[in-house]
Amino acid sequence: MGLTTIPNIRIKAIAACVPKNEESNYDYDLLTEAEQKLLVKTTGIEKRRVASDTLCTSDMCLESAEKIIEDLNINREEIDVLILVSQTIDYFLPATSIILQDRLKLSKNTVAFDMVLGCSGYVYGLSVISSLMSSGNLKKGLLLVGDKSTFSLSKEDKSTYPLFGDVGTATYLEYDETATPIDFNLQSDGSGYKAIMIPDGGTRSPWTKETDKVVELEKGVKRTKRNLWLDGIEVFNFSLREAAPNVKLLLEYNKTNIDDYDYYLFHQANKLMNESIRKKLKIEPGKVPYSLKNFGNTSSGSIPLTIVTELQEKMDKPTNLVLSAFGVGLSWGSAAIKNAQIKCLPLIEIE
Repeated sequence: MGLTTIPNIRIKAIAACVPKNEESNYDYDLLTEAEQKLLVKTTGIEKRRVASDTLCTSDMCLESAEKIIEDLNINREEIDVLILVSQTIDYFLPATSIILQDRLKLSKNTVAFDMVLGCSGYVYGLSVISSLMSSGNLKKGLLLVGDKSTFSLSKEDKSTYPLFGDVGTATYLEYDETATPIDFNLQSDGSGYKAIMIPDGGTRSPWTKETDKVVELEKGVKRTKRNLWLDGIEVFNFSLREAAPNVKLLLEYNKTNIDDYDYYLFHQANKLMNESIRKKLKIEPGKVPYSLKNFGNTSSGSIPLTIVTELQEKMDKPTNLVLSAFGVGLSWGSAAIKNAQIKCLPLIEIE
């Protein structure tokens, strides 16, 4: 069972950084005007932020972390742990988190490592860093989560290109014995790994001359094996099958109910999918904020981005939250955070 309770951790602040460059799905010329309108209606995605060739996930996470450190006047020497959760790291090796430890001018005593996870990454990352810090040996931590998802997209693939945007986020946590425990329910099913994948580039299937060969699966869907391959129907069915029961089991575990929470932060996959999950859980619409309209599916960074952009003015008082993330892996999980009082910094935009 992936059910666990972690005490003594307080989330103090969240920041998010996106590229200034914005693309509208109404300008995506691979779709007809009617198809553009249908896409926006079903997915909820009108615009997305797309990083330049030189802007990396780590750069956006760095900006977010710097903003928190400066705004909260944190002593860099006191940050004990840094975890980066991303599928778009700087290099195969070394770990990007180690490079960020140096770029952020943190102490050499800082624990730093990467976690390679996508859509479920924020919830998984939050559980890992909270577990490391809960004993009190590590007092202050940074969880950096984000993806440059557009890096792997084919612009000639209308089934993926209009869906994804880029973001890098930072979450600052502290050890606090007065904090309300955080409850988690984490799950995985690797039998569905082919539903969302980049086929080539790893040691199982290295890059070859065939990797960059363009494959036309159907009209308007052209990809290479270095691009993202997405089985939309399989992912939709998986999310509807697993997300709601995962949340229900979490609330049974911690003996709470749907009405005990102020907001439900879902991974921003697409609006039709998320609304179906919301209705299954019988959550009123006002409790489920969306950042999809302006940013698209931002992979692992979608939940903190949604908190920053949609709940910034509402998190200055104790608030009960449920986070629910699901996708690539297949991997999914939820977290119940009670009495959260989080400083959400203004959205950062960079070239």
